[in-house]
Amino acid sequence: MAPRSGGAGPRQPWQSAHALLVLPVALILVITVVDLRTPSNVHLGPALVIAPALTPSFAGPRTTAGVGALAVAAQVFIGIHHGGIGTSNHIVQIITLTVLVVLTVLYSVLRERRQAQLAQVRTVAEAAQHVLMWPLPEQIGPLRIASLYLAAEDEAQIGGDLYAATVSDGSVRLLIGDVRGKGLPAIGEAALLLGSFRESAHRHIPLAELANRLNQSVTRYAADLETPEEEGERFATALLVEIPDRDPVTRMTSCGHPPPLLLSPGHAVTVPSLHPSPPLGVHGGTEHTLDVFSFEPGDTLLLYTDGVVEARDEHGRFYPLADRVARWTDDSPEALIHHLRRDLLAHAGGSLGDDAALIAIHRTTSDRRRHHHHGREDTTSQG
Repeated sequence: MAPRSGGAGPRQPWQSAHALLVLPVALILVITVVDLRTPSNVHLGPALVIAPALTPSFAGPRTTAGVGALAVAAQVFIGIHHGGIGTSNHIVQIITLTVLVVLTVLYSVLRERRQAQLAQVRTVAEAAQHVLMWPLPEQIGPLRIASLYLAAEDEAQIGGDLYAATVSDGSVRLLIGDVRGKGLPAIGEAALLLGSFRESAHRHIPLAELANRLNQSVTRYAADLETPEEEGERFATALLVEIPDRDPVTRMTSCGHPPPLLLSPGHAVTVPSLHPSPPLGVHGGTEHTLDVFSFEPGDTLLLYTDGVVEARDEHGRFYPLADRVARWTDDSPEALIHHLRRDLLAHAGGSLGDDAALIAIHRTTSDRRRHHHHGREDTTSQG
């Protein structure tokens, strides 16, 4: 949906800072007026330090210094009207306030530098994450695609879940997977799996052979990097999907990954019966089964990771994905993902305990009849 034009737009940061600046300035004025109206033995001047102390929370060192100078000037003004600034009491108050203002400005300088460093680190991290996890195209041939990634780690955009898509000789191949672990520590293994998929998926090889290559990559990675304490703990689940442009079917090979949901018009949701092999990196010589299912025009295939269905609410109940998604079977992929994101986060109380990924794939056109079968994959099945 395009943004609406005209009207009041979002407030800029400098506008918000200028609005908040009213608070310390008003505080200085109130304290000054009240102090001038109180007896000379009552001293409210020391409270002026509150104003420059508040300023770094929304403004930089220069503004903080300006507010501090105004506070010191107010203290001098109070001193003049209460017996002169030459009295020992007023001299001590002015000097103390000046020292505190200087310390506050120094704190503001250090805080601003720290924020600049964090912003630079965040920018580099986001750039690296975008290079690793390429955004999926919205349209590939007859397929409309929408995706969602929710990282469990704060400030992270990706973690242990992963997905990718490529075009291979009249079909689209997709990978969705989940490496052991979550958040930033799992990114290295996710990068390895994505790189291996992108290197091999565009070639015209059967899904079983593609799964074997991914398995070999994860196994080599585990052998090189895992410690004795981690033996057998480095693995990844994966679902490989191939969708021909013209045949109304989808071919899948599952390596320990949850099965997708097939959404059909009229609030129909079915779960394809897959024959999964063990996760990648668990066994070296595993045979992989090819499962083939109907995927007609108007249907939507929903791929997801276990972080979605294992999200718990405050009572410890898992997210009922199949039940919830039945409400939106007639929606576009973009609307479906939007609804699921909002509903999933509401179920989990606003944050997830594990990374979660979703891909909605909608077939728009086809002219073949419905198919439904499964069997072992061979080279001819990819033709």
